[in-house]
Amino acid sequence: MLKTHSCGQLRREHIGQTVTLAGWVNRRRDMGGVIFIDLRDRAGKTQAVVDAGRTPAGFAAAEGVRGEFVVQLTGVVAARPAGQANANLPTGEIEVLVDQVVILNSAKTIPFPIDRDDAVDEMTRLRYRYLDLRRERMQRNLILRHNAVKFIRDFLCARDFIEVETPILFKSTPEGARDYLVPSRVHPGKFYALPQSPQQLKQLLMVAGYERYFQIARCFRDEDLRADRQPEFTQLDMEMSFVERDDVLNLIEELILGMVGAVSLVPPADTHFARLSYAEATGRFGTDRPDLRFGLELKDISDIVASSAFRVFTENVAAGKPVKAICAPGCATYSRREVDELEEMARGQGAKALAWLAIQPDTGEMRGPIAKFFTVDQLIAITERLEAKPGDLILISSDKKSVVHNVLHTLRTELARRLGLADRKVLAFAWVIDFPLFEEEMEEGHYAPSHHMFTAPKPEHIPLLDTDPGAVLSQQYDLVCNGFEVAGGSIRIHDQGLQAKIMSLIGFSMEQAREQFGHLLEAFEFGAPPHGGIAPGIDRLVALMAGEPNIREVMAFPKTAQATDLMADAPSYVLSRQLDDLHLALKDKPEKAA
Repeated sequence: MLKTHSCGQLRREHIGQTVTLAGWVNRRRDMGGVIFIDLRDRAGKTQAVVDAGRTPAGFAAAEGVRGEFVVQLTGVVAARPAGQANANLPTGEIEVLVDQVVILNSAKTIPFPIDRDDAVDEMTRLRYRYLDLRRERMQRNLILRHNAVKFIRDFLCARDFIEVETPILFKSTPEGARDYLVPSRVHPGKFYALPQSPQQLKQLLMVAGYERYFQIARCFRDEDLRADRQPEFTQLDMEMSFVERDDVLNLIEELILGMVGAVSLVPPADTHFARLSYAEATGRFGTDRPDLRFGLELKDISDIVASSAFRVFTENVAAGKPVKAICAPGCATYSRREVDELEEMARGQGAKALAWLAIQPDTGEMRGPIAKFFTVDQLIAITERLEAKPGDLILISSDKKSVVHNVLHTLRTELARRLGLADRKVLAFAWVIDFPLFEEEMEEGHYAPSHHMFTAPKPEHIPLLDTDPGAVLSQQYDLVCNGFEVAGGSIRIHDQGLQAKIMSLIGFSMEQAREQFGHLLEAFEFGAPPHGGIAPGIDRLVALMAGEPNIREVMAFPKTAQATDLMADAPSYVLSRQLDDLHLALKDKPEKAA
């Protein structure tokens, strides 16, 4: 080894020992005849003192050292002079009196500071990701990620799970998002798909009798990106046989709470996760991934406004469309511009308009464009339903239920941001259960699965598949935290006949089903056990535990929002002969592909 200790290892008990350290120059200070070098490696930092009187040759070498040079220092550990200890540094009580300096490698001038967490343009950070990863916050994040994954493996292995790797090259099947396709050289015209998840494979492992499987799985989806999406991501993939829904939920709750307690920088809000039905979650918060760190809940005022003089509301209520509202505390003094901003957000979610009522902070009088259409009793009833007080702003939406929920969820989230209502130093977990088996709206005369086509309906709802499929609830469950879905799963269909019925309802003939999923349907004919599973997202969970808003901050080499790798310049053109080998031709051939 080129070093005897790490740069974060030395303490008072090492005083008097001769040590060799190696790492990067975090900071260099030339005091004239004495050069101080803060040497850094993954474990921490150590102050080294190069004195011209002690080591002339070492001092001459240190004069040529600059930030981010890679150097090796040999010297004696000593106590820092009285009054010069650094209580903020684990190695702050000692320093190394250097006898030898070896420059292992020089470094160009870096494009941004490494020794402090200054704001740096993200494109620059991604272009020089190997430098960005040297920064203390990024190292902390990746080490937290490592510790989280290690905790998961230890936890599950102690509970009789086995880790099984599944293929990266698999069959393309319709699972919601677009597949990344890989052309086969030896089978012209045929393609593999990169897995969106190991869903079918883990079900096959249950048929194979492994009972408790897990995998830290890489998954791939060709979809538009946002803060919580990447084209390739990592999830904890799990499946269990002979379990019911609560068995899965209780195990994951124990896993998550244990992991958060062991590695998280942010504590949980509660040691027991709330359980909300899909109907309750969307009804109260407008979304199936509610943020429970604050209130601003949706309130249905349809019964109050049904007999008002405001025709939009009365006609909508008569047509079965809800009228819902949220109360923004202290926002009655919003300017017209600020209200217009909220209305623009509402229109972006499909609203035709946004109604509002402001309660004057001094008089308690209700003002707003629609106030004149309501009686005093109706206005009082609205304020009581919303628990609104003088100074509050009431925002009202009426349309089909999905639009109302999207509008008010968006406004609720924005108002929480503006008002600072969401505690960034707490993790608020909750389970959402009892999802509809199918989406509300049919596609081309067929039902669309709410989760995926392998999700089992609630046993008591199976008869409704023949009479009212839209009313069937499923055994799907999602774990949400701070407004994000962090895990999704379900009890699966293990009966071939029930799976065939679901396939037909979503528009698959048995011939089509066997063409796409024949391997799975055939496996069910050989004794498939009852089984269920879940897939927590590693990237999102680690980001939440690290207090980071974006999963790119906890991934070593992420892509941009345009799915590009700025460091490696990927995706990139390939040579024509490579395309020829794959029996492919580009419709519009770029010059660089020639």
